[in-house]
Amino acid sequence: MKSTLFNMVAVLFTITLIASAGVGAVNMLTEDAIAEAKALATKEAVANVLPAFDNNEQSEQMIDDMPIKVYKAVKGNDVVGYAVESMTKNGFGGVIRLMVGFSPEGEILNVNVLEQAETPGLGTKMCDEGNALLSSIKGKNSGDVEFKVKKDGGELDALTAATISSRAYYDAVARAREAYWVACGGKASADGVSGATSTNKGSDAQKGGENE
Repeated sequence: MKSTLFNMVAVLFTITLIASAGVGAVNMLTEDAIAEAKALATKEAVANVLPAFDNNEQSEQMIDDMPIKVYKAVKGNDVVGYAVESMTKNGFGGVIRLMVGFSPEGEILNVNVLEQAETPGLGTKMCDEGNALLSSIKGKNSGDVEFKVKKDGGELDALTAATISSRAYYDAVARAREAYWVACGGKASADGVSGATSTNKGSDAQKGGENE
């Protein structure tokens, strides 16, 4: 009886050990693939928001306790722009990550959405080419823009029925501007953008799945 019990335990232990090793190996392979895909997506996003460049210098800043990466793009001896990988935690679905391109003079060249979990057909429209959010800021000097939607007394358009998502998008772009200013030498340090957008509280809280 003892021998049978011992054999059963030994077999179960062996199976568990093999299964754990297999899961660990799969996780390692998956992590490498995910990291490689993310690096490629970042490289493509930098290229999509900036003019052609030869190489870029990377740096990182902490703004509002969030890591913001800056890619200073150089062609020959000239700086052609800054790509800023920014983020916000105020999206309807949580974190939103953007890549924002700035000219050396501060013009907003383009914005690419890297990550979002917004409502399909509403907040997800921030990913559409020529969407209202991008159209409101593209081509403008970032120093002249107040990142507030019209509903909050600003001048920027919001996505229809997706005000929370729109505020979050602009919040991330405002944080990117802070990082750009520091990177180009316009400011010694970032101030943060905690007051750049309205919060998702009170009458604007998410109710019934609405992104208002």
